[in-house]
Amino acid sequence: MRTTKEILSEAKLAKILMSAATDDKINTALGAMADALIENTDAILAANEVDLRLAEGRISPVMIDRLRLTKERICGMADGIREIAALPSPLGKVLKRVERPNGLVIERVSVPMGVIAIIYESRPNVTSDAAALAIKSGSACILRGGKEAYNSSRAIVDAIEEGLTAAGLPKTAVQLVEDTTRESATELMKARGYVDLLIPRGGAGLIRACVENAIVPCLETGTGICHIYVDKAANIEMALDIIENAKTSRPSVCNAAEVCLVHADIADKFLPLLKERLVDGRKKNPVELILDVCAAKIIDGTPAERDSFDTEFLDYKLAIGIVEDVTEAVMHIGQHSTAHSEAIITEDEGAAELFVKNVDSAAVYVNASTRFTDGGEFGLGCEMGISTQKMHARGPLGIEELTTYKYVIHGKGQVR
Repeated sequence: MRTTKEILSEAKLAKILMSAATDDKINTALGAMADALIENTDAILAANEVDLRLAEGRISPVMIDRLRLTKERICGMADGIREIAALPSPLGKVLKRVERPNGLVIERVSVPMGVIAIIYESRPNVTSDAAALAIKSGSACILRGGKEAYNSSRAIVDAIEEGLTAAGLPKTAVQLVEDTTRESATELMKARGYVDLLIPRGGAGLIRACVENAIVPCLETGTGICHIYVDKAANIEMALDIIENAKTSRPSVCNAAEVCLVHADIADKFLPLLKERLVDGRKKNPVELILDVCAAKIIDGTPAERDSFDTEFLDYKLAIGIVEDVTEAVMHIGQHSTAHSEAIITEDEGAAELFVKNVDSAAVYVNASTRFTDGGEFGLGCEMGISTQKMHARGPLGIEELTTYKYVIHGKGQVR
């Protein structure tokens, strides 16, 4: 087994080679990576079956779904890589140009980040997404996945390395940490001089550990306590469709809705319809409705506890609260949101404007599902995660967000 220190050293060398790669060569490599995933589908599925068997009974059915790979999902991973390849290069762009009175021409130019380390949990598709984004942005990457998905990630990285080698790029540009203990994660957090950017992607505990302990630059991705506010001027059928999609299409992801706030004027009418849609009318996976005191007077459900509106359920559970108006909804979101994604359902332009202006989250929707907060849906190919911080990058982290810049100064013999 290679040590994490050895992997860090190899990545530091690989980033030099990557910085010299042309966009054509990078795109060729990405195409070869996508082809290799398809060609190695059987091996990847066999490895995934090992992970699923080991995880049985140890993690929830929803988490099992996050872990599971199928031929269709592998094809989706390959398609995601090809979409990234088709994007314009984020490198070498002149972001700003200034000509000074002394004749110096100063340009701010986009360049690779260098070595990007990603610590993530049991979603093997993150392995290919992260690798492709790093390669397209001219960087090397170190992947440290969760132990539940190790065999799947290992098989995916093996295929990716085949593609890199076939295209003439160093296979060490994408490496998987082989040690799945906490010590390896800590090594990445402390790897000053080796890691240029650390990105945690997972639950609140993982993100908090990285933010609190990393001494390398850390870009915080957020947990998703996402809200949908149904205004008194909402189209009721639209609201039901959006909430059903946001809660049930894939409850284990960070852009799934966790809280529904309903205007008091329509609660008596709307909540029974919502219960019929999410609970009584669903034969499979009915949603557990967790109700505040006012909502509990209208429909049956589970009484809310103190932390119900501060919980990322990642399951078929939805906290429901009643508010007096859009201002109270905004205030509630400000107190309980993780600043990921929030939505208002309304036909009132004034209410929508107030909501958009005052909700301080990375993505704010009007009459659409929060499930669209995703790199692919935003036209970014895919994303490294959703940033809920405000420095450097916010929202889906695509290839442009994975670059930095340097100043290039052109002179004609000027001295100071």
